[in-house]
Amino acid sequence: MLTSSVVKLAINLGLSFLMLAVCAWLAWPNAEARHKLSEAIAIMDFGTFWPYLVGYVVFLMATHFFRAWRWNNLLAPIGAPLPPGRLLAISSVGFMAILALPARLGEFVRPALLRRKGVVSASAVLGTVAVERIVDGLMVSLMVFACCFALRGPAAPSWMMPMAYASLGIFLAAMTFLAFALKWPRQAVHVAVLLTGARKLVPRLADKLEEKLYKLISGFLVLKDGRNLAMFVFWSALYWACNGLGMWVLAQGSHLELSVIGAFATMGIVAVGITLPNSPGLVGQFQAFTVMGLSLYMPEPVARGAGLLYAVLLHGIQLVWYLGVGAISLHVTHLSWSSLVAKAPPDDDGEPGVVSSA
Repeated sequence: MLTSSVVKLAINLGLSFLMLAVCAWLAWPNAEARHKLSEAIAIMDFGTFWPYLVGYVVFLMATHFFRAWRWNNLLAPIGAPLPPGRLLAISSVGFMAILALPARLGEFVRPALLRRKGVVSASAVLGTVAVERIVDGLMVSLMVFACCFALRGPAAPSWMMPMAYASLGIFLAAMTFLAFALKWPRQAVHVAVLLTGARKLVPRLADKLEEKLYKLISGFLVLKDGRNLAMFVFWSALYWACNGLGMWVLAQGSHLELSVIGAFATMGIVAVGITLPNSPGLVGQFQAFTVMGLSLYMPEPVARGAGLLYAVLLHGIQLVWYLGVGAISLHVTHLSWSSLVAKAPPDDDGEPGVVSSA
């Protein structure tokens, strides 16, 4: 009989490859878009492109730094702040795993690396990652909603406002859960599990899930720490600002007439899109949501042609950067790639974790 972990892995891989197929189909250019893509490739000149490439890489470096640095403001309230070198190394390995592993499995790597060092409960650290994802989601959803609201009208795509309302609603609901979980942790967890239907379908699993969620709430403590929460939001704002400005710089080098606001809206749509179960390496998924964002600010044939080339360049540069820095950090932390995908030793309550000891 298959174990539950094997079944979960099979489901995750299935979702991942399904996302790959759907997004590749969505991003595939039609005849007119292929013509625009050919034109975009023909006019690409590295002599004029390289300054924009350097500019984008500088913004990417800053994005990477701020994205990693802010995590310490979530770890401090649970008593697990890290020295700068270890913080950047563990974060870089985590970013690489998020990109490389399917179905968002990479999100568990940073908590598991801290648990491996015996620093703090893996459940509490996972709680900080949950706060990070929810705050990020709320920030970009607000950004996307504002941009889409400004573009609303008869000519706007039919999917635009439903997508904006849905993404904003999901992250507002998640933020509301965080607030209730801090005030009434047991009640909030009980209601959350009840809403999943697990209490009726698999009562024993529901009890275990409820206990796991209760432990995870200890990672929400930053919401009670005004100073660390303010600093986390500040670093997050710098992270997203550098990300959006970098996308705008690369768009100029790719001969796309994209405004700064258009670059931030496209970034937000990509960020919302990749919160779904991710395809391997975000291949297809990244391109599909980038083209979707660009189509709000330029004719669709251009977005699906020259815009697709831009999306491929953007994704390719990020892929090389995050995998390269992650590989260096693996060496620094004395881990191996195989240890990141192997079954972990038991965590605090005897359940298997995600990452094994090296």
